[in-house]
Amino acid sequence: MVEAFIGNWKMTSSENFDEYMKAVGVGFATRQMGNMAKPNLLFCIEDGVISMKSQSTFKTTETKFKLNEEFDETTADDRKTKTVVTFENGKLIQKQTWDGKTTTLERELKDGKLIATCTMDDVVSVRTYEKEA
Repeated sequence: MVEAFIGNWKMTSSENFDEYMKAVGVGFATRQMGNMAKPNLLFCIEDGVISMKSQSTFKTTETKFKLNEEFDETTADDRKTKTVVTFENGKLIQKQTWDGKTTTLERELKDGKLIATCTMDDVVSVRTYEKEA
């Protein structure tokens, strides 16, 4: 159930994120800031609309969506994407498409942690979050 994701999640680790950002086309300066940021993720649901907010000292972004409905998203690095989020096998799967490219962000709960796996072509980044009390 998507409801299991509700709450405030604090990042505890990030692996290979610089390579992932390079793969999606993020410039050097923005990558430097992105690598330093340790964002919190806040999930909530209201009237069937899921809100996913990423907060850091660098930037705060909020994405609101309904499952299985395509929407226009402006990413933290200012890409304009067509995005759809599905819920499959306990995972929130976010597919972003822009300029003929596609990246996938899968979020799942494992051992009480939120694991975000970002994939672009053959580049994979894994970011881990722990729920705040």
